[in-house]
Formats: sequence, C-alpha cells, structure tokens
Amino acid sequence: MKITQLTYWIFVLTIFVLFASHHCEAKYSSIVISTEAQWNGEIYKNRLNIDFSTTVEMTTVSTSRIRTSFNKDWKFFLGDEPNAKSPAYNDFKWRKLTLPHDWSIEGKFDEKNPAKPEGGGLPTGVGWYRKEFIAPGNFKDRLITVEFDGVYKNSEVWINGQYLGKKPYGYSSFSYEISRFLKVGKNIIAVKVDNSAQPDSRWYSGSGIYRNVWLTSAAKVSIKHNGTFVKTFVISGDKGQSSESRKLKPGESIASVNAEIEIENKFKTKGAYKILTTILDDKNSQLQKKEWPLNTSETATTMMISGLGIANPKLWSVDHPTMYKLVVEIAQADGKIIDQYTTPFGLREFNFDAVKGFSLNGKPMKILGVCLHHDLGALGAAVNVRAMERQLEMMKAMGVNAIRTAHNPPAPEFLDLCDKMGFLVMDEAFDMWVKKKTKNDYHLDFPAWHKRDLEDMIKRDRNHPSIILWSIGNEIREQFDSTGIAISKELVGIVKNLDKTRPVISALTETKAEKNFIYQANALDIYGLNYNHKLYKDFPINYPGVKFLATETTSALETRGFYDTADTIRRWPKDGKTKFTEGNNEWSASAYDNVSAYWGSTHEETWAAAKKYDHVSGLFVWTGFDYLGEPLPYPWPARSSYFGIVDLAGFPKDSYYMYQSEWTNKPVLHILPHWNWKQGKSVEVWAYYNNADEVELYLNGKSLGKKSKQGDDLHVRWNVPFEPGTLKAVSRKNGKDVLIREVKTAGDPAKIELIADRKNIKADGKDLSFVTVRVLDVAGNVVPDADNLVDFRVEGVGFIAGVDNGFQASLEPFKANYRKAFHGLCLAILQSTEKSGTIKLTATSAGLAPSSIMIKTGK
Repeated sequence: MKITQLTYWIFVLTIFVLFASHHCEAKYSSIVISTEAQWNGEIYKNRLNIDFSTTVEMTTVSTSRIRTSFNKDWKFFLGDEPNAKSPAYNDFKWRKLTLPHDWSIEGKFDEKNPAKPEGGGLPTGVGWYRKEFIAPGNFKDRLITVEFDGVYKNSEVWINGQYLGKKPYGYSSFSYEISRFLKVGKNIIAVKVDNSAQPDSRWYSGSGIYRNVWLTSAAKVSIKHNGTFVKTFVISGDKGQSSESRKLKPGESIASVNAEIEIENKFKTKGAYKILTTILDDKNSQLQKKEWPLNTSETATTMMISGLGIANPKLWSVDHPTMYKLVVEIAQADGKIIDQYTTPFGLREFNFDAVKGFSLNGKPMKILGVCLHHDLGALGAAVNVRAMERQLEMMKAMGVNAIRTAHNPPAPEFLDLCDKMGFLVMDEAFDMWVKKKTKNDYHLDFPAWHKRDLEDMIKRDRNHPSIILWSIGNEIREQFDSTGIAISKELVGIVKNLDKTRPVISALTETKAEKNFIYQANALDIYGLNYNHKLYKDFPINYPGVKFLATETTSALETRGFYDTADTIRRWPKDGKTKFTEGNNEWSASAYDNVSAYWGSTHEETWAAAKKYDHVSGLFVWTGFDYLGEPLPYPWPARSSYFGIVDLAGFPKDSYYMYQSEWTNKPVLHILPHWNWKQGKSVEVWAYYNNADEVELYLNGKSLGKKSKQGDDLHVRWNVPFEPGTLKAVSRKNGKDVLIREVKTAGDPAKIELIADRKNIKADGKDLSFVTVRVLDVAGNVVPDADNLVDFRVEGVGFIAGVDNGFQASLEPFKANYRKAFHGLCLAILQSTEKSGTIKLTATSAGLAPSSIMIKTGK
C-alpha cells in the first residue's frame, strides 16, 4: 500500500509530539504572582497562581468553527437597481468578479466627477453586488454569520430578500447573523453600496466592497465574533521583581496571561460546559493548557480567565515581533469540542513619560512614524495583503517603526502585518465628529453611529500588540468650541470601558490650551500636536507634566526626479486665503527638500527639531506614501498628493534617504540630483550620509572637496558647474572608504529594463509582483527626463492589476496595458491566477529595445 504525502506528515508530526511531550517540562511547577498597578488614578490589584506543570503536547485540530472566504463568485452592477434585492431578480448580464473590489479606481479621471480632485477625481456613485451560494448542510443547528471587513459606504444587505441592515461608515467592520433567513439549496445575498453623495472625503475613499468578506459557521453556544480580550503583564528578575513564593533571578521573567471571553447562547436555555484554554508559542508549540467550568446563562455569558502563564517569554518589539496564540475551546459535558477561537497576542510593555518620552519594554526609543492613508496607489482602495506588505517593507527599510492609520480604522490584515513585521500603531477612529469637513462626510452619521463604530473598532483591534494608542479624532473642529468637552469625555469613556491598557489621544491643531476645548476636557492621556515644530522646545514649560507626541508633521511637497533651485525654502501656498500662483508648467514640486505647505515644514526642519528633545515621544510624518486625492498646492489636472516620502508608484523620493541616514544604522550614501543639465549651469549637489566622518565629491575624477555635517545639518552640499560625465561621492570614516555612489550623464533613451520585486509568487489569485520599468541609454543609465510611452503584453497565468508612474498630475488610467515613463520610470503590477505556471511580461516602446521578464507562480 502506498503512503500518501498527508499520511507521511501525520506520522512525522506524531513522532514529534511524542518527543516533545517527553522532554519539554517546565522548570517550576507553579508560581504565585501578586501585582499592583496604577492607571489613570485607579489602583489595580491581582493575585495569580500560575501553573506551569502541563507538559508540551499538540492539540487535536477542531473543525467546530469554520470561517471561509466569501470573496468569490460575486456579480456587480454599476448603477442603482432597487429590484436587485429580490431573489427573483435576473442578474445574468452583470459583471462577474472576485472581492475585494473598488469600482472607482477602474474609472476615468475627470475634473467634473463629484468627488472633485480632493477626492481623487475618479467616479463614485451607486453599485450593487449579488452572490448565489449554497448554505451549509447543518445551518439550522448553527450560527451562520457573514462578516464584512469594510464597505465604502452606506452599505445595505439583504439575504433571500430579507433586510439585514445598513452600515453608513465605510471604514468599520461589521457582521450579520443570517441563520434564520437561510434555506436549503440556493441562497442569494445582495449588497447595495451608495457613495453617490459627494464630496464626502478630503482624500480618495474608493467605492464598493473593498475589503474581504467572510462566512462563519459556529455552534449555537460559541464565542462571539471579536469576543476575546487578552491582557498580559510581565514581571522580571532584571527589575528585582518577585512573586509571592520567591524572588526572580536575573534573566528570569514570567508573563501572566488573562482573558475576557464573551460567549453567546442561542439555545436560550442554561447549560453546563467546559472552557479549555491553550497557549501556543511562535512555533505553534503548546506551552500550557487549562480547563475551566462554564455555566451559561440563557443568552450570553462573559467569563474572566486568569492564572495562565509563560515562563521566560519572548517580548514583542519592533525588532523582534514575537507572537503567541490563545486558543479557547468550548466543550460539552461529554468532552466533545463544539467551538474553537484563536486569538493572536504579544507580550510587551510601553510607557509615555512627560520628561523622558517613549519606552518599549523598558528601553527608551523615539517613535519614528509615518501617516498612511488606506489606498494602494494603482490598486485603489481594494485590499491586497502583498501591496500593503510592500509599503510596510519600504517603510521598514527607511527606518520607520510606527504607523498612524490616517484617519480611520484600517483593514484587519494591515494590523496583522504590523504585528508580524514590528510596527507600533496609532489606531485612529474619526476625521470628524458633529462638525463637518466636507458636505457629505461622516458628520451626518456621527450622532447615531459613533458609539457603535468606536466600540466595533476597539473590540476588533484590541488584541494587536502593535497598537499602542487609540486616537479618537484628527484635527476635530470641536476643539474650537465648548461642545468638544462633552464629546471628548464621552469618546474616551467608550474606549476606556473596553480597554484600559492603552492611552487615548487626539491629533490637535489649536496650540493655546485656553482655546482648545478637547484638551480642556482633561480626558486625554497624551497631548497630540499636529505640525508647529517650533513649539516642541517649550512644550514642557507651557504644559508641565503633560506627555507629548507629534501626531502629524511636515507636509513637505516633492515630485520624484524634479529639481529646481534649492537655495530658499518655499511655502506652497503661502497661506489659506491667497490663490496659489507659484508653481511651474510641470505641475511638480522640487525634490530638493525645500517646499512645504504653509502650515507645515520641510523634512529637515521638522526632524532637526524633533530629534533634539527627549520629551518629544516621537513623530508621525505626513506622509509615508503619496496618496490619491488632496493634490495641494496644484489645481486640476493634479489629482494625487505631493506629501509622500515615496511616490504613488512606490518609487522613493530623495528625502527617503535623509530618513534612512538618520533612522537606521545601515550605511547610507545618496547623492542628488541627476546629472543631465545644460553646460555651465550651476547645480546644487546634495549628499545624505551616515556612519562616516565626511563625503568627498568628484566630477570626472577631479575632487571638488570634502564636506562634513556641522551642527544640525542633515546633508552636505556643493555648488558645481555642470559638465557631462560622472559625478562620484565617497563617504569615509577614519580615512577609510565606507560607500561610493555615482551618477552619470545619460544619453538618449535606447532600451527598457524590467526589475521585479519578486520573481516567485503564490498562485492564489491575489499575490502580486511589482515590476519596475526603467528607460535606459545604451550604457545602462536611467534617462532622467525620459517620458516614453511603454506598452505591456502579458502571457501565461497572470494579468496586469495596475500601472503607474508616480506623476501626481497624470490622467492616464490605472487599469491599462500601457503607461508613459515619468523621469525614466514606470510600474506594472502583475497579479497571479490560481493556476501554477509562469507569467511573461513584455514591455515595448517605439524606438527602444524591448524587454521581457518571467515570473513563476506556485502553490
């Protein structure tokens, strides 16, 4: 008889389990911990008896709860069709698609679109989605729930013609229990999405079911969706701490794990069950398992679990983001498992101090953050894990350790990535309260929905170790009148009722305490200030004893690859009332760091101030990436922002390397600008560097002198009369070369080069390969002014998901098989299908040698 691959691995796992259960025993059988902590003036005492006696063994996987993707086989119609909610409606001609889906990104840019350039200049409107599915065979004995991670916006849902409800806020996750409406055989779910009332946002929102949808089948006695809250604390011998039984040794630590578990009972009768709790480490090895009696009420029960522990735990940090899992199971009296719910969590301690700033796990560190809007460039708002991961990878390489989710709750997968990759997160709820910022924004729904939406965010997100701050709002207009006091207190109270383990903040702009009513509410744990970098120095004097974080900074303006004079700092526009008349015919802002919005400052101005003072816990730069919408300072045809450190296509601007030289320890040497100018023109050459004493610049082999940063300098510079050839920079430390960088004068465009960020991707229908297209001269240099039109052809098991070039005023569509280069670069995004094989991308352009690249896909 042949042994199948599955049987083989089951055999291997069995041998491993037997070995682990025999050899892995806790050093101490149990320990008692008594703790006392103060938070917001309250004293919390706890006494725990933690049992480590359980040997390590694998847990049998339960199929009691089944959560499956509900993304496939939807049909879509752009327009309003009220009869589509009826099961009898004929949707034969509708478009078939797989979620997530953003219909706005598929449209054409038009100044007349009601979202306006501030909203991205793309169409909005009304859309309908329908899906036919077969109900689970035992649905009458189960709780069947459909879960939407996010629909923008004003979604209404029907199942078999029965109305389930409406969700106005486009950034909230929500769910409906649909068991009682299901029937044997075919079922129809219909979703109306109404994003027609415009303008409704200060940035691009997207339209549609743009996040994932899930179908969950659970027992009638089961753990509620988002129904667990894991709380942890760590005692350490390094801090001289003790349990009641003994003093911990140096290097020894113990984590206490407590959990709040919400259980729902649809049987409507009391019952006796058991709760089984298991802690798994980052290798999925079982650390501890305990059993608890459970007596359910007739509807719902909240159970508090304590006494779970982890000996010598690995702490979650930005450099080592170790995760654990709490598996909670419900068992009947006969031992049969009827529900299983897994909650990832991490162990970390952090603190904000009015004098010393921020610390993580007892180590002082500066929060080095960026703000990110939710769009993914050419992919729009439609959630894609790889696209989000790519953004975070680029931020990590720059030295970023924190993300502010501006200005709304993010996709759940984004927070999963932050947990996994080691980013601190400021999770933000709202951009407005009762007072509007645009005519049709969330202020219309705030009075009726803010409590539910805020509670939903906290419950969904509170187990993420990455989250260190809850933000109740950004630049809220109620800070300017007395209504801000009551609303602030209410919102903070909602948060604290669900989570007292994290501080609450709001991003404020009014700098005078007597005029800021949100601050006067005395409800916030930390003062969050937007911009105003000149006030950092005296903050401890003006706000004694108050913890401080620069929640939004900079708003510098740059276009990748565009350079004009760098000798003066400019504010574009100069104020909020004067019409913008500066600028240039290229609809660009200089990539020298010398232009910002009038309310902001340049990258160097801001960081030079923030890095000086320990009381500045950190900063969030506006923004990590360019984003669709808010194209200040330019009018149409500009349709995306100039604020990003990285452009919309994912190509870094020069300021990226300033941060990398300051925020990382890896050697950096970056010179700008390009080296294609008119003969004799005086060009200001900048160099960002670190890990070196000096930089020497050469032109065609001749030294132009050595320069070192002085005082608050963040770069060095030379004024160089242009002559064609090679500009070379050499950084040195103690007289030894550290790095060498060269920029050469490029000739005419001659060929195309394709560079994929990954040549092997998953054949799952979702994975992406981002292919950079470079226009080169015959010697292989990027041509800095190349704007050749590049055509794409795809063969094999993939397709083009989007194209871009990073130019803020380009009106070319994102969903196309062509793109003009911008300053020598453009981008093609390849997406896999569910078939394994190869994807071949060929790029051609008139007069240029073509190029092809192969991408492999597999399971």
